Amino acid sequence: MNDQLMARSGGKCELCQKEAEVVVYHVLPDTYSDNEVAVCKSLLAQIEGKEPVDPNAWRFLPDAMWSEVPAVQVLAWRMLNCLKDESWAADALDILYLDDEILAWAKATGERAEAGEITVHKDGYGNVLQNGDSVVLTKTLDVKGSNLSAKLGTVVKNIRLVEDNAEQIEGRVEGQLIVILTKYLKKQN
Repeated sequence: MNDQLMARSGGKCELCQKEAEVVVYHVLPDTYSDNEVAVCKSLLAQIEGKEPVDPNAWRFLPDAMWSEVPAVQVLAWRMLNCLKDESWAADALDILYLDDEILAWAKATGERAEAGEITVHKDGYGNVLQNGDSVVLTKTLDVKGSNLSAKLGTVVKNIRLVEDNAEQIEGRVEGQLIVILTKYLKKQN
């Protein structure tokens, strides 16, 4: 973390103001100057879409949106838009005013601009899946276009998530790359 950002944040998360382990987050696009924000690690995974957004974890946004730091304002606007189905977030968005330039920045390459754009893959038991996880088949599956049958209990290692479909992953069974529905999987610990 550079000295200027450390001095500005005081070592705290610039969003929730908690004294926790903070990391530098670059608010995209990089065409805007001073686009770095100090955020706590607990929020970073939600900002980046690696974890589902927990509305209760973001209740501080109506305070954070009034920050004098443009990058913090942009990030607050984007997360409020992600949570706009929550009444408190909708109310905050109604009263939030951003300069035209900052609003254009917030709308450009908006991480998590719409909650519907967030794809979270979960196994048949509700566990969140990540790229590289290992899973176990909970049902014997016949692979379309092949005479391969993936048996119940088969371990599929190093899975890849299908980007635009939360119900599918890719994995290798008997050396063949196949698409598997997440409802027939259990994450292996």
